[in-house]
Amino acid sequence: MSAETSTDTKVVRNDEEQYSIWPAGRDNPSGWYDAGFSGTKDECLGHIEQVWTDMRPKSLREAMDSE
Repeated sequence: MSAETSTDTKVVRNDEEQYSIWPAGRDNPSGWYDAGFSGTKDECLGHIEQVWTDMRPKSLREAMDSE
C-alpha cells in the first residue's frame, strides 16, 4: 500500500475545539482526543477544513457570545 492510499493519519481535537492531525498508530498528545476521522494526510486535512469553520478557541467564542 502506498503512502498516498494508506490510513496512517487521524484527526484529533482538544478541549478548545481546535483540530490537528496525528499519526494513527501513536497515542494522542496530552489534552488531545480522537475526533472520529482517519485517512491519508490529505483526507484528514480536507476533513478539518470542512468541520473547523471558526478558528477561534472555544473559550474565546463563548466569551464573545456572552458580551
